[in-house]
Amino acid sequence: MEQRGGRRRLHRTAVLAAAVVLLFFASVLLGSYTVTIADFFTIVINHLTGGVKIPGASFIVMENKLPRAVIGTLIGIAFGLAGGLFQTMLRNPLASPDVIGISSGASAAAVVAIVVFGASGAAVSGAALAGALAVAALIYAISRGARRTGRGTAAGNRLVLAGVGTAAALQAVVSFLMTRADIRTAADALVWLNGSLNSANWDRAGILFLALAALVPATGLIAGPLRILELGDDAAAGLGVRVNTARLALVVVAVSLAAVATAAAGPVSFVAFLAGPIARRFTGKASLPASAMVGALIVLAADYFAANLAPLFLGGTVLPVGVVTGALGAPFLLWLLVTANRKDA
Repeated sequence: MEQRGGRRRLHRTAVLAAAVVLLFFASVLLGSYTVTIADFFTIVINHLTGGVKIPGASFIVMENKLPRAVIGTLIGIAFGLAGGLFQTMLRNPLASPDVIGISSGASAAAVVAIVVFGASGAAVSGAALAGALAVAALIYAISRGARRTGRGTAAGNRLVLAGVGTAAALQAVVSFLMTRADIRTAADALVWLNGSLNSANWDRAGILFLALAALVPATGLIAGPLRILELGDDAAAGLGVRVNTARLALVVVAVSLAAVATAAAGPVSFVAFLAGPIARRFTGKASLPASAMVGALIVLAADYFAANLAPLFLGGTVLPVGVVTGALGAPFLLWLLVTANRKDA
């Protein structure tokens, strides 16, 4: 029975991966500027070999649509894995980087860099990365006392509560800075705070790819202890797992995934929160690969809607991708709370 369930999850994860590939090419080939499959491969091959460029089309594909789709896919994978790690490790569907303050730490640091120091580009991304890591360390330190009790559920709840409180404080900092900034600076900060792929380029894609090339294998290495930790801290310790060490490694990897994704495109709301539960319902069990694929699907679909469909209804206005994912995440959170209350009753 378990073997049959494993095959079903593998098959459904493969379906999700195929959907990511299809949506990736749809994002590049379709939209406000369409490109044929033949022209796409001609453009890419000529770009790599120094061949003749197609006027207009080569620039749009290689400097806009393709890096945008690549970064969208990569940040979706990173957020999906981060959310799956947190939710599985803490056995709490609310334990995602959005909720526990990781994204708020990145946002606050980025806004400080933009408003106070006038930073832009890579400097803002670096500040966001540092802010996310610093807040994660603070939250982990606050929740450390509960871990000493040896009860994983108590420790997980304390981490979530510490993150929610920290996020509220950091949001106040962001709001204060936005009121003190001039209109142009505030507009720049607001675009970043919503999460956007409009500034996607190959430099960011390359850095993000290298980061995931290290973090994704690390996620695979710690997946074994993660499954054992689902049984509870006492059971995991009885099976020979060093609970505190394993949990610290999981937190470091999960925070790093969320931090590099946020640094690349801003705090794209609710992707990490949505990916895990949707993947679990589709495959029948918590699955990190499925969470990664669902995360990529959410970002690619939301960005396609924001860049190509929303302008048709909003008089040409292109929405940041985070606005669309936030609109999806809010009702999903309410639905999750309602269904949880019904189960408790």
